[in-house]
Amino acid sequence: MDGEPAGGVDPSVHQLRLLLVLAEELHFGRAAGRLYISQPALSRQIRRLEELMGVALLERSTRRVELTAAGEALLPRVRAVVEATDRLHEAVRERTRTLTGRMVLGCYVTALPVLTALGERLGEHHPGLELDLREVDFVEQTDALFDGRVDAVLAYAPMPPGIQTLPLATERQVVCLWEGHPLAGRPSVSYGELAGLPVVGSSPRVARVWRDFWAADPRPDGAPVGYTAHRATTFEAGISAVAQGLGVRFVSASCRALFPRPGIAYVDVSDAPPCTAVLAWSSARRDTPEVAVLRRAVGGMVGVGGTDPNPHWWHTGHTESKGD
Repeated sequence: MDGEPAGGVDPSVHQLRLLLVLAEELHFGRAAGRLYISQPALSRQIRRLEELMGVALLERSTRRVELTAAGEALLPRVRAVVEATDRLHEAVRERTRTLTGRMVLGCYVTALPVLTALGERLGEHHPGLELDLREVDFVEQTDALFDGRVDAVLAYAPMPPGIQTLPLATERQVVCLWEGHPLAGRPSVSYGELAGLPVVGSSPRVARVWRDFWAADPRPDGAPVGYTAHRATTFEAGISAVAQGLGVRFVSASCRALFPRPGIAYVDVSDAPPCTAVLAWSSARRDTPEVAVLRRAVGGMVGVGGTDPNPHWWHTGHTESKGD
């Protein structure tokens, strides 16, 4: 560690904390040891703080460190600022522990098993919280986050910049074909075998990174991807076009159980990468009480089954993507 402020921490408050420890130790080496940072890093941060405040806070020599008169005079106020910040953070943590009111969660598939499990966990820990489930389409799953209509969404990655995610589950990808296609009866196919089939087009309002992933564009071998003229924004619109023999769609394996439809077939794609279901929220709202509660609830849910025959639901690492 080099002692630089961690992401999300106000650098001036961070530096004030360093000053308080140094004022107790009056020794850069001992203070750095308590703070688990290097002595040069601590020295740099204190000098930056002095530059910011426009006053010398310490007198340094090869043998000792002492507070200047200005440092002595300012120390009680420094301590007050740090303590006030700590109280504010604790108030926020307490608020998230006992959240009441309404939380709005978007999802384009409201039958996902994860929703039931998540709802039960929230009800157990926050009995005064009303969970409002909103169905969103492929455009709204990002737009509704940015404009604040929902607190978070359950969706499939990838998400565009400005949205952070926490992985929930990994699944295989499958291709959705019309029942009469020669490949529909196969147990699996490759991208190469699908090369001549157009992908049902999505609305240009759908996030580009999401559209490209779910069209496998570009293909691993660089082959161009053709699209139909559709401007689909929902799963149903996409598979309706598939059932008419107009194109194909790549979807998660759980769609076999969630969306059985006459006239279509789901076939494994042998060389497709896995897809990931995520909890997603706007980066700007990461630390709101509602999002904090959801992140913590998801972090405690390990071992909940999914609908994939070989599910990998609920990652144990819970690494958040920064989305920026």
